[in-house]
Parts: sequence; structure tokens; C-alpha cells
Amino acid sequence: MPSSTPTPASGPRPTAATWEQIHVERAALAGDLARLDERQWATASLCDGLTVREVLAHMTAGASLTPARWMAGVIRCRFDFDRQVALRLAEQMGADPAETLARFRRAITNTVKPPLPRTAMLGETVVHAEDIRRPLGIEHAYALDSLTAVAVYYQGSDLPVLSRKRSAGLRLTATDGPFAAGEGPRVSGTTLALIMAMAGRAAYCDQLDGEGVATLSGRQTLA
Repeated sequence: MPSSTPTPASGPRPTAATWEQIHVERAALAGDLARLDERQWATASLCDGLTVREVLAHMTAGASLTPARWMAGVIRCRFDFDRQVALRLAEQMGADPAETLARFRRAITNTVKPPLPRTAMLGETVVHAEDIRRPLGIEHAYALDSLTAVAVYYQGSDLPVLSRKRSAGLRLTATDGPFAAGEGPRVSGTTLALIMAMAGRAAYCDQLDGEGVATLSGRQTLA
């Protein structure tokens, strides 16, 4: 008789190496964006309402905020978190795309963050990098241990995105690594596709298989 206790996610837990993983992915993204033209910088990203350039500025903002600065911004914006995000993004845009990229490069090795776990920051780095890369047709081989750590975290947390709520009641299984979590209708695919679907990027649901895909697809617009 099947157990009613959800199967815990399997995979690596956060370690001191998480910052190194973040820095590696930031540097790889900066390298991929070095030769973009004006049209490419203005491409719509997978992050609703934001261009490629704006997502990169958002990543720079996240890499530059201490908890104290984050809270100061929240208070300044009267606890309007969307306004806080827009404010910090605007601060990092610069005068042109070259300056936007230069600001991101300067933040690559930063080890400050808003009040989120390190693995959440790794997730933000991976997800937003894909928000940028996929519309531009850029492929990137992420380290599997980094992806697995993010998948484990996302399946068990709703910060900063509603990833746990999207994956609730589903059995998620990676086809390219050790990640496996949950009980219920099966959803299988690459670790990256599972992460992006948990993050609400509907474009990746086409890369998934199993009887649970329709359920996960229907939860993409959760906010």
C-alpha cells in the first residue's frame, strides 16, 4: 500500500560552495551577452514585461542588496514589493546596454543578498539566466549539481517564487540527474525544465512528460 507521506526531495543541500556556483553562472551569462546588439538587448525575456536588458539589471540589483538595503527599500516603497523591484532595477540599468552589462560584471563575485537563502539566490541566477538565454536562442550547459540543488529547494519552498505550490501533489523526476521529489501523478524531464516549470515559465512545460504535466501546466499563472 503506498505511503501517504510525501517522498522527500533527493539531492545536495546548500554548502559554502553555493556562492562559487552563483559566481560561475553569473560569469558565464556575462560572457554570453558580450556581443549582443541593440535589437537583442531589447528582446522580450521570459520574465513577464521585462526585456533581456531589464532582467540583467534586475539580476545586478539582487546581487548588490544587503538585507539592510533591501529593508530600507521596502520601507521607502511602503511595502509595495513590486515597486521595490522596479526601483532597484532602474538603479542598475545605466545609460546604455554596455553600462548595464558592465554593472553586472562588477557584481559577479558579490556575496551579498536580500534576506533569502543562498540556494534561492542560485535559483534566481539560473532562472533569470534562462529568461534571457532562451528568447535569444543561446544554449548553456549548467552544472548538474547546481541545478539539482535548485530543484530540491524549489520543490520545498515558495520563496521567492511559488514553486512548492506549483509542484504540490506531483511526483517530479529528473531524467538527467538524481533529483526526485513528491508523490502523485508523474512529471519527468530534465532538471532545468523542471526548475523552470516550477518557477512559472510555461514555455518549458512542452519539454516535460507524464500524467502530471497538465496539472503543472495549469499552475503556471499562480501569483
